[in-house]
Order: sequence, then structure tokens, then C-alpha cells
Amino acid sequence: MATKVVMEALSPTMEEGRLVEWKKGEGEPVAVGDVLAEVETDKAVMELVARAGGTLLKQVVAAGATVPVSQLVALIGEAGEAVENGAAPPKEEEAQATQPTPDRNRPVSTPPAPPAQAAAAAPAREVTGRVKASPLARRLAAERGIELGAIRGSGPEGRVVVRDLEGASAQRAAVAPAPAPAARAAAPSPRPVMPAPGGPPYTDVPLSQIRKTIAKRLVQSIGPIPTFYLTTEVDMERAWDAREALKALGEGPKVSFNDIILKAVATALRQHPACNAWWQDDRIRYWNEVHVSMAVAIEEGLITPVIRHTDLKSLREIAAESQDLAARARERRLTPEEYTGGTFSVSNLGMLDIDEFTAVINPPEAGIVAIGRIVEKPVAHEGQMAIRRRMRLTMSCDHRVIDGATGAQFLKTLKTMLENPLALVW
Repeated sequence: MATKVVMEALSPTMEEGRLVEWKKGEGEPVAVGDVLAEVETDKAVMELVARAGGTLLKQVVAAGATVPVSQLVALIGEAGEAVENGAAPPKEEEAQATQPTPDRNRPVSTPPAPPAQAAAAAPAREVTGRVKASPLARRLAAERGIELGAIRGSGPEGRVVVRDLEGASAQRAAVAPAPAPAARAAAPSPRPVMPAPGGPPYTDVPLSQIRKTIAKRLVQSIGPIPTFYLTTEVDMERAWDAREALKALGEGPKVSFNDIILKAVATALRQHPACNAWWQDDRIRYWNEVHVSMAVAIEEGLITPVIRHTDLKSLREIAAESQDLAARARERRLTPEEYTGGTFSVSNLGMLDIDEFTAVINPPEAGIVAIGRIVEKPVAHEGQMAIRRRMRLTMSCDHRVIDGATGAQFLKTLKTMLENPLALVW
């Protein structure tokens, strides 16, 4: 009797998923734990694994389709087993009896399929197997028939990213199978590409799962949350010297200003627990642990990996963890536990030459600090005009949790920490 494969909830907030690519074809043998398909959730590309063994009898939905959680996507059964009309699922009650109950809160962390297995499902990928590319760029290249090996990557270590595909000549890989028309029609392009002059006046791009989530969260935040903002300016001379001293040691991961800020925020939150809180509609949850989320821009939007127990970690530990989380966030390989559960957020646009900005609160967190660039400017210092390195901080506060004076006291402590970085290791 055929076993029903459904779209699982691969993250705590996932309501629907887009089936990016089938890893098993119809008629192929399947073992328990085999990767059946890659699924784009609201935050990452995850793997849908088989909960039963046998033969993949039917792919009920095409690659590129978006389906809600719990909807049927495939059937697994005995080789040669008849499926009604070639696609109809078994009787609901029978299917439920044979369907293992998925753990909706458990992320799928099955390691990537070995090359031999991948080749069986997607021979076109094997042609470009040694080319470094982001998952999104790899997928788009396959959809557009572009050979990754012919493109010079502009990402880290020559990695091919989406922008490198723009303008590239569409070149069908010789071994790439032609995708089904339905799959091509359903596969959206997450970013618009400027067409040649004379083309259509506009292009509609279907929303990716992560863009849907971002839109939903922003509406939840900037709309109902009564937000106010506090801004201060920090003298970063000593923090600059501290970072130069750490660089001179030449050991371990490189500590960035953002790492120093993360540590300072966590230390200040320990002193001001009223800011380390969640709004919970009928109560306020004050956290006894400090887990700082850091905003990371990825190709399709924004994600906030969480450094847990940030206040208890050294600068080098924070630097190593932040670099690892950011790299895997850009590859969309974070597990749900790694981007949920933050108690406060930090967003930094200083590296993009932004002087100051206001960040949107990431609910249910009650506060976020927006970091501007460090800039040399003339200021009054110890009674005289001097050129100093300065940085502006803006804190967005949920007024249901944080009052004006409470936020101001936290920001003052944060400023003191950054202007006296020795306090971070005291």
C-alpha cells in the first residue's frame, strides 16, 4: 500500500514551502532517510527526506510549485504498484495509517546527498559540480540553462552569485534534461532582471517564501507596535584601538566592530533586563539569558541568526560564531534553531556608508539597535576641538515593554561600554 509523502513543516514558522528540486525521480528506489527533494521554507532551503522505503511511485507536484504544509507531494510504494490514474493518492484513512507522523518542530538536518546520488537525480548539476556558487545562483542557472562553469563569480572566493547571472548568455548544458513545462512555468525568479530595451514594460516576480515572511513580520512590527526611537553618538577611538590591538595579536578569527558591538549590547542587556524581553500579548517575558540576533543581508532579503548566551562569550568566540552563521545564512543552510529565539537584535549598515537609520523591531523582541558607520569628524573633546572617530546608534523600542527612560539608560550603558571597551573583558 502506497505511503503518502506530504510537505512537512521544516521550520517552526513554516506554513507553505516551495519544492525547489526533486532529488529522486519516479521509479527510483527510496530508502528511509533518503533526500527526496529540496524545499524552500520561509528562511532556508531544507531537505525533505523519506519516512518510508520502497519506490517513488509518483511526484504529485512539479518542481517549482508552492504547496501548504501537510499537502500531498509524492507517493512511495512497491515497485510496479498501480496508482489510480497515475496520480491519485491512496484512500485518506489508509494513507494516514501508513504515514509516519512527522515531527513538525524538528528540523531536517540530513547531510547533503553524496555526488553519486545527486548525479542520479540531476545530471546537469554534475557538470558544474566543482564550480563554487550560492544555492540560489545554482538553481537559477539550472532553470535558465546557463552553465556555471562559464561564469566568473564575484562572490567570496570566486563564488558565483545571482548578480553574476545577469547578462550571461543562456547556454543550455549539453547533458541537462529539459524541465517539464509546468515546472518551468511555476519556478519564479526571485529578483527582477532588467530586460533589453523594447521589451515588456514591467516584470511581475512571484514572492519567495522568505520575502513573504519578511513582509508579514514587518506588517506585524511597524503597524501594531508603538515604536519610538532613541539616538546617541559614540566616541569609537578606544574601540578602534582595541580592535587594532586584537588584530596585531594575529591569532584566531578576525574581530570586527560588529563583534565588539554584539558583545557590548549583550553586556548592557545583562545590566538592563527590562530591555531583554518579549511582548507576549497577555504578559511580558523577561529573559534571564541573553541571545542577540544579528541582521544578515542575503540575496533574497534578511535573516537574523542568533548568537546564544552572547554575554558569556569572549570576543573571539563571538567573532568565530558570527562569521560562521553569516556564511551559512548567505548559503541558506541555517537550521531553524539558529535563527529563532533571539531576545534582542543588532542591525549594522555602517559598512555600506550609512550614517544612521532606524531599524524595524523583530517581534516578539522589544528592541533593536541600528548601527551607522564610523566616521572621523571634528568634535569638542576635553575642552578643545579635535578629530575623533564617531558612530551613531539608534534604538527602536516597543513602548509596550520599554519606556523612554528605560531605553535611554540601556543606551547610555551601551555607549559607555563602547567608549571603554576594557569593560567588555573586565
